[in-house]
Amino acid sequence: MARKKAYREDLVIEKAMNLFWRNGYEGTSMQMLEKEMGINKFSIYSSFGSKNGVFLESIACYKKKLYTLVKELKATQKGVAGIKEYFYNFIAFTKETEYGKGCLVTNTANEIGPDADQGIKDALASFTGEIKTIFASIIAQDGTKTPQEIAAQADYLLIAMFGLSSATRMFTQEQLSHYIENIFKNQ
Repeated sequence: MARKKAYREDLVIEKAMNLFWRNGYEGTSMQMLEKEMGINKFSIYSSFGSKNGVFLESIACYKKKLYTLVKELKATQKGVAGIKEYFYNFIAFTKETEYGKGCLVTNTANEIGPDADQGIKDALASFTGEIKTIFASIIAQDGTKTPQEIAAQADYLLIAMFGLSSATRMFTQEQLSHYIENIFKNQ
């Protein structure tokens, strides 16, 4: 008879997600995961297979947390002004102290190399692709841009979002506001 788990997977994954978010993928060890999650390595391997498995579940948890903002973004009828609003909402989402934690996806993309696990690279690409698609559909709302202009502007805003995600970790609210206002000055 299988033993009943003494923990809830969703709760331990949320703890792992926050650990990865603070320390990065490479900066998080199995020992740190054991301590943060409150379960032993055997339980981690049994439930999630590996550190990569824990991380992929953490990305899924992160997407669920960010989902409210993404849902609002998808529903916007404000055009590019709705994307600008998303940028500001994202800053609030990342706040832990005076500064933010950045974006778990961006933080990971900044630290992994070309030899990283393909599953992790695929999860990051899927997430950024989804955001770019949403940006493109919003940009297309005004009906004045060609498909090439829409794609180029969506790429620009996605890369600007990456910059903002990294910047939340060390710049003040005022500096971040200046950044966002300049991004959208000519949009």
